[in-house]
Amino acid sequence: MSNLKKVILWVLILGAVAGGVFTYVVYQTIFADNTAFNNEEAHIYIESTAGFKDVKEELRPLLKDLDAFETVAEKKSYIGNIKAGHYVITKGMSNNDIINTLRVNNVPVTIRFNNQERLEDLAGRLSAQVEIDSLTLLVAMRDPRFLADKGFNQANALSMYLPNSYQVYWNTSPEGLREKMWKEYENFWNQERKAKAAQMGYTPLQISALAAIVQKETAKADERPRVAGVYVNRLKVGMPLQADPTVIYAKKLLDNDFQQQIKRVLYRDLELDSKFNTYKYGGIPPGPISMPDISSIDAVLNYEKHNYYYFVVNVENFGYHKFAESIEQHNRNRAAYVRWINEQGINR
Repeated sequence: MSNLKKVILWVLILGAVAGGVFTYVVYQTIFADNTAFNNEEAHIYIESTAGFKDVKEELRPLLKDLDAFETVAEKKSYIGNIKAGHYVITKGMSNNDIINTLRVNNVPVTIRFNNQERLEDLAGRLSAQVEIDSLTLLVAMRDPRFLADKGFNQANALSMYLPNSYQVYWNTSPEGLREKMWKEYENFWNQERKAKAAQMGYTPLQISALAAIVQKETAKADERPRVAGVYVNRLKVGMPLQADPTVIYAKKLLDNDFQQQIKRVLYRDLELDSKFNTYKYGGIPPGPISMPDISSIDAVLNYEKHNYYYFVVNVENFGYHKFAESIEQHNRNRAAYVRWINEQGINR
């Protein structure tokens, strides 16, 4: 074999080797596993204002080779087309898989909330689960035009948010989130529930306000229909509700201090001038004193029919109450509770 032929042969061999190496490198860069986490999946949250630098910081602890990811991101024109959202990447994904996921697979998150006393509290709870900050969300929740359009006002706006679990996009807008909650509210107040409320002579908003009181009075779900029945009986005969939880709420509202702990209502509290104080003002308060559970709302709609007008804590079976038809019987039951609370040294 001539020297020229040998040179050509070696060139071809070296070219093939180089091509193979290049192909291998390209394949590894684009299609090989580039995940560095041990769990089956990892969650990525990309903010609406994020640039590629922010995406890289999110991915830094999750990838073996961040430079390789950036190379593929540039080739696939992802760097200038960042999309906000919540994304899930799984163990073993390649750079190509990851970028394809970040392009189109914005996965909803599950938000949960309950036991909130005010819209401020709810906004804070929700902002911890979605991208929106609490102040921006609160402004949207309080928007007078939105509330008026949906039949709410500032006092009863909390009624629209029913405690449950919901699927929403992490980067949803404040307007999108409140619209989602409105639709859920509409679905909950179906014809059957509306008919029950109407038969009782109340609106869904009044039922929610009453349910909030019932829930504050008893943590026992099986007792709520009976407590609801007491309040319905009082309303029917024109008695004031005289619910201690409404007095506590009125004091917190007037003091602008919802952090205070009040375990005992004092006589002077009964004179607080607030529409939420059901000792001073008759009927149902103008809005809920807390966020009632669905079970509490249904307890009111399906209240127990009985002749009780009074109830007080049962010191022989804590968590439950003693019910009475007459004020004389109630005063005897109440005396036992007053003795107990005095023995505990609870003065406030």
